[in-house]
This record gives sequence, C-alpha cells and structure tokens, in this order.
Amino acid sequence: MQFLTLSTELLILLSVRSCLANGVTSPLTYKVTDPITGNPLQCDRCPPGTFLRARCSSIKKSECAPCPQDSFTELWNYIGRCLRCGDCGRNQVVKKECTANSDCQCECKQGYFYRQDYDMCVRHSECPSGQGVLAKGTPERDTVCGRCSVGTFSDISSTDQNCTQHKSCSDAGMHLVLKGAVWHDSLCANCRDRKDGAEYLKEIVPAFFIHHKIIIKRLRRIVNKLPSDDVRKQEGTSELSFSELHSRISSWVSSATPMQIRQLPAIMIKLRVSHAGEKLQKKLNGIDKNLLKLCHLGNDTEVDLN
Repeated sequence: MQFLTLSTELLILLSVRSCLANGVTSPLTYKVTDPITGNPLQCDRCPPGTFLRARCSSIKKSECAPCPQDSFTELWNYIGRCLRCGDCGRNQVVKKECTANSDCQCECKQGYFYRQDYDMCVRHSECPSGQGVLAKGTPERDTVCGRCSVGTFSDISSTDQNCTQHKSCSDAGMHLVLKGAVWHDSLCANCRDRKDGAEYLKEIVPAFFIHHKIIIKRLRRIVNKLPSDDVRKQEGTSELSFSELHSRISSWVSSATPMQIRQLPAIMIKLRVSHAGEKLQKKLNGIDKNLLKLCHLGNDTEVDLN
C-alpha cells in the first residue's frame, strides 16, 4: 500500500496548523479515490498520537496506529508515519518531554535566556558595580538592572545581588572617614585605634578596579607592577582574564602594607592610567584629611566629607 511522502505529510500538517491558527476547525475526514471502485470517498483522519497505517476503502475504515517511541503527531492527520521528536539546542534543556501527541518543549538552561534577535539562548547580563538587580533573569527574559539609590551600593558584578545599604558609622567611637558611593561602602574609623589612611583605603581597592573599567592590557601591566615582597605574584600576567586579574589584585591587597597601598596611585599614573590613578589618590587624600581632622580634634561631631 502506497503512503504519502514525508514532504507531503509535512504540507498536510502545516495546512492543518494554519487552519487552527486562523480559527478554522480541522475536518475529521479527508477525500480520497476508492482504490477498488475509483469513486470519491470520505475517509476518517487519525487522532493525535497516531498515524495512518492504511487508507480506507469502500469495504474498510481508515486504519490508525500509535506513534512509536520518540515520535509524535499533535493534530488529526492522515500521514503515513509520525514525526520525529525534536532535540533541544545549545544551552537549552527539556521543559516538557516528547509524548505521542506533542513534541518536546525546550527552554534556556539556568543562567541563560532566549534572545529573539539572535534566535538562541545567551547568558543573563550581570549588573555592574554601582547597579543592583531589580529583576532576576528567567529563561525568557534578561536580568533587569538599576542604579543604586542614594545610601546604597553594589561593589561587584552580579546576576542576583541587589544594592546594599551603606553601613552607619554612628556606633560608639566610630567616625565616617569616607562617604559611601554607589560602588563602595562607607569607611569608618575609631580614633582610639587609629590606623594609617591606606589601611582604610584597602577596603575599597578591589571594588575600585571592578568599577573603573580599565582596558585589560593596562590592567595586566598594573598587576605586574604591584609592589610586593613575593616575586611570584608578579609573574604570568600576560594571559590572565579580567576575573583572574581582579583576583590577583584582591589577593595582593589582603597582604599589602600601607606603604605599598600608597604607591599604587603613582604606579597607575606612570602606566598611563592617569584618570583612575588620580581618582584613587583623591580617595586616599580625603581619608588622610578626615582622619587628621576628626582624630586630632577629638571631635565626635560629623564633618562635611563630600
């Protein structure tokens, strides 16, 4: 018995889908020529989940059979074989398994969303430092970011972290020596346990390099020139990625002396990262000035740190 070709089968299904999409009910029969008498004949279609094993004739009805495993039909049909279940694409996972009467449904895997203009799943965007996550990404939508409001900050790039409130320095014996910004927390000092201004600056140096986007070639040079007693920390920077370079900076900061921290702005300026170097020096100068003013006067009142 002759069956329809696969291309014909697909045309049949597409025409039926078009009817359904336009609100037209799919007929449950189809017209054929009776192979015995040669007369026109109305044959029953096969229900979803089955296919037409044998056409009807003047002496028998249409013979339908269940779709084999890993195949399906989702519409009333008269095709000679079921359609093969689809496969999920790159960075996709199965949302719903293929059944006899429906194809599998896919969605972007965790951490990805479907970008229509690319027709593929891409990673959720990270909210940069200074911005927080307003809405986490889903398989259908990207992350929604928003600038941190006054009094809050974010010092990392993240797909799930919101802005954090600046800490208060009003606890017993603490004074504000550097006002918080959208990319770093406030810095507090205790005059009874006063430290070098560079010790306070250390707290925001890693966040400084995350927020101030320095081109990778110059960032590698900076990391290579960081003053350190450990020569190994200065080796092998030519192939490091941004995240690896930031990790190196954080590691260096944790063990750097106040004098080494103070050398950092000058190193940056010498390596032609002048704008960022000057900004960091300004932060340090402000801390030194406020420490001197607050702790020398022994004044518990707040001063203008803007």
